[in-house]
Amino acid sequence: MRRLLLPGPPEVHLTLRRSARARRFSLRVSRVDGQVTLTLPTWAPEAEAMDFAREKAPWVRAALARRAPQSLPGFGTSVPVEGRMLALTAAPVRTPRIEAEALLLPPDAARLGVRLVTFLRFVARQRLQAACTRHAEALGRSFTRITLRDTRSRWGSCAPDGSLMFSWRLILAPPEVLEYVAAHEVAHLAEMNHSPAFWAVVARLCPGYAAPRAWLKQNGQALHSYRFTD
Repeated sequence: MRRLLLPGPPEVHLTLRRSARARRFSLRVSRVDGQVTLTLPTWAPEAEAMDFAREKAPWVRAALARRAPQSLPGFGTSVPVEGRMLALTAAPVRTPRIEAEALLLPPDAARLGVRLVTFLRFVARQRLQAACTRHAEALGRSFTRITLRDTRSRWGSCAPDGSLMFSWRLILAPPEVLEYVAAHEVAHLAEMNHSPAFWAVVARLCPGYAAPRAWLKQNGQALHSYRFTD
């Protein structure tokens, strides 16, 4: 059996298993240890099996997310920040900062989770404030305020009073995903619906939005699997 990788975040390790009894591709997520097994007939090309796994990636990540929450973060583990997996590293710093492929944090394990969430929310607010301001100016509209929450039902919303709400977990996703969600909610300042006119505004603010939108549908559930504090 071979080990393959389904790109993330989070990355999913697959165990490739060929079976003479198999007549089609199948995926199984173990309830015991979360191991993901991709089974294929002996005659089937590996490339086609990986195409099947990528197509079923939303189901795999949803199944993994339904398992017990991940352990609290610790030094030496990794979390995604703007789509990059960064190693949590104890360092003589007063505030968290990113250097190369590491996220440096003060060496106090007891406060690691709180410091990490505070940092992620801070960066998320910076990125969303900049993106929403830019899109609102392009649209000739204005918003009243931005609120960050840890929501599971939606990534963002726009209220009739012009206030915008976003999930801070967008900072875990690649930058273009956050950019799309910001454009989506700002577009509601002009079109409080999901009509063709609304999507035309989104396309004007965020050309090529279909790709990050698809990424969020495929990988969004996995962003909720990260547990940072009790």
